[in-house]
Amino acid sequence: MSKTPLLCQTSFGPVDYFAQLTVGRAIIEKHAHYSRQTFRNRYSIMAANGSLSLTIPVEKKKNQKIEDKDVKIACHTPWQHNHWQSLVSAYNSSPFFQFYCDEIKPFFAKKHNWLFDFNLKSTELLCELIGIDVDITFTEEYLHNSAADILDLREVIHPRKQPDEALTGLTTIPYKQVFDERHGFQPHLSILDLLFNKGPEAILVLEAMKG
Repeated sequence: MSKTPLLCQTSFGPVDYFAQLTVGRAIIEKHAHYSRQTFRNRYSIMAANGSLSLTIPVEKKKNQKIEDKDVKIACHTPWQHNHWQSLVSAYNSSPFFQFYCDEIKPFFAKKHNWLFDFNLKSTELLCELIGIDVDITFTEEYLHNSAADILDLREVIHPRKQPDEALTGLTTIPYKQVFDERHGFQPHLSILDLLFNKGPEAILVLEAMKG
């Protein structure tokens, strides 16, 4: 039996993250100290000029230690409007954007207070749209040492790290992307890229990645 992945929260996490969920179960860490420049509050899409990183602003003072579950979304910028405009610009011509956009758009219209809740609800919706049947549980305290049947990927799936395929058990599976004729295939983008480009076949790509 495959090990249960132990993951951090993600904002519209990368394809690699959702491939891990196809094993049918996952543990999400709630009590790690929040850190910036991770997939907790950023995701990457394919835009006309190449890969574009979108960041959700949060309320956190420099050097302040706060647990993942307690991070609030900052509302001092129109980030939702800006993100949605970027998604429309990037994917309006993709095969399945119009099919899924009404399901996704509320995350960029309704005000959300807590990052963890925003991330969990969006992850659950994306799993539903893709057809990933997964049982998600949460840590009750920070896990310093994970059990032998747990695959600790909390610091492995990270925007500044090249994925270790030997550790993650994943294989990169190229798929047709908008603008790939201009920029070539770009791996490790947000799950939204896969969904808008492949639609019902997104689950097949994720399962093939996991082997």
